[in-house]
Amino acid sequence: MKYQRGVTLSGLIVWGVIIALVAILGIKVAPEVIDFYKIKKVVASTAINAEGKTVAEIRRIFERYADVDSITTITSADLDISKEGSAVVVAFAYETRIPLFFNVSLLLDFQGASRSHRNE
Repeated sequence: MKYQRGVTLSGLIVWGVIIALVAILGIKVAPEVIDFYKIKKVVASTAINAEGKTVAEIRRIFERYADVDSITTITSADLDISKEGSAVVVAFAYETRIPLFFNVSLLLDFQGASRSHRNE
């Protein structure tokens, strides 16, 4: 006697809905994550060029890099610029809210920092 194997129609619909929801979530979250990594790269480049500069000059350096990479999520005013020993630390933190459906949204909290040099 042969036994039938495979997926039932109801199982196929359930898995289809689950896969669709995960795909929609990924499509909505991916641009924000890509933007975070762009910001992280720009902050790292800014920190490398921050050696011996004033806070205003560091903010202008960030603005130039942000213009090139079309970053509008944060501005130079959102940067936390400090000094640890002889190294300049450029840090940032921001939140972004992604509406999913109806009144449900996803809140992503991003933060990062970069040092001007690493020989400490």
